[in-house]
Amino acid sequence: MVNPVELIIKKRSGEELNKDELKSIVTGYIKDSVPDYQMSAFLMAVFFRGMKSREIQDLSEIYIESGKRISFPEELQTVDKHSTGGVGDKISLMLAPLVAACGGIVPMISGRGLGHTGGTLDKLESIPGLRTDYAEADFRRIIKKAGFSIISQSEELVPADKRIYALRDVTGTVESLPLITASIISKKIAEGAQNLVIDLKVGSGAFIKDLDRGRELGSLLKRTGENLGQKVNVVYSDMNAPLGFYIGNALEIKETIEYLKGAEVPDIDVLTRYLATRMLILSGRAKVEKEAADKINQALSSGTALERFAKFIEAQGGNPRVCDDLSLLPQSKHILEIKAEKSGWISSINCQGIGYALVNIGAGRKQIDSKLDYAAGAYLVPRIGDRIEKGDDIGKVYCHDRNQGLHTVNQILTAYNITEEKDSGLKREPEDIILDLDL
Repeated sequence: MVNPVELIIKKRSGEELNKDELKSIVTGYIKDSVPDYQMSAFLMAVFFRGMKSREIQDLSEIYIESGKRISFPEELQTVDKHSTGGVGDKISLMLAPLVAACGGIVPMISGRGLGHTGGTLDKLESIPGLRTDYAEADFRRIIKKAGFSIISQSEELVPADKRIYALRDVTGTVESLPLITASIISKKIAEGAQNLVIDLKVGSGAFIKDLDRGRELGSLLKRTGENLGQKVNVVYSDMNAPLGFYIGNALEIKETIEYLKGAEVPDIDVLTRYLATRMLILSGRAKVEKEAADKINQALSSGTALERFAKFIEAQGGNPRVCDDLSLLPQSKHILEIKAEKSGWISSINCQGIGYALVNIGAGRKQIDSKLDYAAGAYLVPRIGDRIEKGDDIGKVYCHDRNQGLHTVNQILTAYNITEEKDSGLKREPEDIILDLDL
């Protein structure tokens, strides 16, 4: 094994590492011969000095080669979606059963919360009994039954990324574009997804704050995926306001079920339908947008998408009765009201601030081993461009610790920038959530 200190210094100096050097430090880390502090230093060096395209592709391949690689018959044209993360981003939860209900085959390896954003696995595990730690045979069985499965990285599937992913969360290296790219592409290829739609979030609640940097990441993802044999579409979406009304693990499961039953959640609906359309076309389940739209409408209106979600829950050990009885989900001890402290127009929302405020009540992790409070979270209604009056309801905070909950209420209030004068250009309509598309 190459001395990890040499590799840290080399990357810190901005030099390019070859595949053997990258494999040496990654393999050393997963075999515990490279300690956390050295891998943290290496990740920070990558964060500041970046990686060349070849290094990113090599790192992706090293991640894949660290475990098994699942494959499906080419004629199935499996398809998946990945989001770069955002506040209240629960799209995978309704999108996977919806696409499956339209005939798609969706193998999905997902992740846990990173920084101020929630993780799909954490949300799913708030469902009583549901597991996400399945091996390949069960993964295939669940997909055959429900049309999709959402599982965690295991010691079999991309174990190197699993450990490094968790370390990035607590070392301030989450936003590194090369590390994001290798993490996403390796998981999606290892899980057997032949086609991939990426929902790349841009804005205050995302890791990527502006569209130019978003396009830089989108280009890396598309190039790396296609170099490794995967078809990739990138959709850029707005993350300057929370997605939907609920934020928090069990609360986002609740909103998912309500949406699949027909509840109106405008921004969620626009983005879910748009991504589903891309997935159906990319995987050959629809030839044109009109055909995809008709299939999506039928799957939602008939309840087939909800049925798929219930089948998936049962297949992964959860209680499918939550789809009929939301009280079976974890419930908080306290529900605290959030009242506007002044009148005016909402000119901006600090989504990242809201995300971190909710981490403080257990809705996310401060450390790798932090225990989540699945019931914790918030319900937030006002949108950018809305008029509110002093004393109006902004929403609610759900928590077990009342004092910490009250502190979170105050933190959320400071996340809303309220101005006296109206700026008509600030109003975000649901359809504005789609910023761009890279085919």
